[in-house]
Amino acid sequence: MQNTNHIETKTNTASRQWLVAYVQSCLEKKTAQRLAAMGIECYLPVQSEIRQWSDRRKRVDRLVIPMMIFVHVTPQERPLPLSLQAVSRYMVLRGESTPAVIPDEQMDRFRFMLDYSPEAVEMCSAPLAPGDAVKVIKGPLAGLEGELITVNGKSKVAVRLDMLGCAHVDVPIGFVEKKGEGMEGQKNKKTKEI
Repeated sequence: MQNTNHIETKTNTASRQWLVAYVQSCLEKKTAQRLAAMGIECYLPVQSEIRQWSDRRKRVDRLVIPMMIFVHVTPQERPLPLSLQAVSRYMVLRGESTPAVIPDEQMDRFRFMLDYSPEAVEMCSAPLAPGDAVKVIKGPLAGLEGELITVNGKSKVAVRLDMLGCAHVDVPIGFVEKKGEGMEGQKNKKTKEI
């Protein structure tokens, strides 16, 4: 797995919120380009990986979350992405009519994980048991904070995203420490089994 490539544009305004927009299948990259041309900050999580066929190997970009794109908009800019034909609607909480907001801190951790992880980042929409709060202290993901969980016998660091589930990546157990503990607490780490 190689570092993530993503399509992103940036502008600065204090009242911006991260929203999730549903996009037609196979039009995610084109929609991100069109939003960027409109001056709307967006984030399309894409990860580059090598695929093996019977006759060749090729590097391909894989969408981490298909048919969804993150947009960072003000309340005044909220209708603009919906003007694109490929964007159908925003994700909303059940029983509500306003778009669901992804907190900035969660988006920052998710983007950091995608940008610096040498391993494949996977999304899990099934509920995961809460794990120990940890911080990665070694390797390319050093500084990432999340939860230490075990999936199929492998230690993974998970970052929860409201309404979308959990993004997780393989991390050696020696690369993490419990939050609030120093190096001495690293030896007796416990993981929660799913």
